[in-house]
Amino acid sequence: QVQLVESGGGLVQPGGSLSLSCEASGRTFRMGWYRQAPGKDREFVAAITWNDPGTNYADSVKGRFIISKAITKNTVYLQMNSLKPEDTAVYYCAARPSEFEGWNTWGQGTQVTVSS
Repeated sequence: QVQLVESGGGLVQPGGSLSLSCEASGRTFRMGWYRQAPGKDREFVAAITWNDPGTNYADSVKGRFIISKAITKNTVYLQMNSLKPEDTAVYYCAARPSEFEGWNTWGQGTQVTVSS
């Protein structure tokens, strides 16, 4: 089974930037990022397909966040710009191992805090 290892995150002031990365132990069909704020459900942030250039974003992050991939490294990145306090959450890397499976593989989560 594919395993995901995340890095990045931390504390940043409003308007600042942070970058997250997630390395998969093997090839997947699609990878993405979800986040969960305290007291809220986990929500979709962004996703990218391994053999396709297309990307998807939640409306709340569109124009501010950029998801990208490094195929040779089995790694996906999330560049977060113009961060807002409401972006504060635990960010989880997720994967769909194949096109026949859902989001069933998860990273350990990394905290992102946007505060002055």
